[in-house]
Amino acid sequence: MKTQTDKKLDNPVWFSLSETHRNFSIDYNHIKFYHPDYCPFGGFEKVKSIAKPLDEYSASVDNFFIVGEKPGLSNQLVLRKESVCLQMIITHRIEIEIKDRIIKLTSDHTDSLFQLINLVQPGYFRRKTALLGNYFGIFKNDELIAVTGERMKMDGFVEVSAIVTHPSQTGQGYAKQLIAHTVNNIFDQNVKPYLHVVEDNYGAIQLYEKLGFTTRRKISFWNIQKRP
Repeated sequence: MKTQTDKKLDNPVWFSLSETHRNFSIDYNHIKFYHPDYCPFGGFEKVKSIAKPLDEYSASVDNFFIVGEKPGLSNQLVLRKESVCLQMIITHRIEIEIKDRIIKLTSDHTDSLFQLINLVQPGYFRRKTALLGNYFGIFKNDELIAVTGERMKMDGFVEVSAIVTHPSQTGQGYAKQLIAHTVNNIFDQNVKPYLHVVEDNYGAIQLYEKLGFTTRRKISFWNIQKRP
């Protein structure tokens, strides 16, 4: 059930770029984008037309995402895909045993972090995305094999993101431990964690539910590019 406090989550990019992440914002008044070096996301207030700023932003990126309501596009742009996600929240710490060593990642890990996330979840993560929040990893034989971190941040809420395990290392409980570590780190900041997961990613959804996340709503990520 929605509350007045969490209503901002209906428009997470807009409120992140209006509040905690305002310094990463490219602001066109009724629509805000993350600078494309950090995150290819935008969000907007309901107005008659945002086509012009969409066209302007598209000059600096190959493709991008609008999160929330479906935007109106000019004939210069085309909608590539709608990804419907569950927006899930958690209201309590996750108390599980942490068996593996979890390391807070630094700029020394930029390349390995970028490569791992784009191997598993291509298209969302930029080399500077990790500067938006804390990222944590598990290493085996000096190789980064699993990560989880923070992406969108607004007053009161932080998004858990990049929940990724190398395909050769799945089934070992690494994601569960990293999610717990990241969620508890967010609670230590006196804010609440939330996440987005594609609605047909049933295995991930089941894991999140076991850890205590509940679905708040469905929300769409609209992938847009310049018309060929």
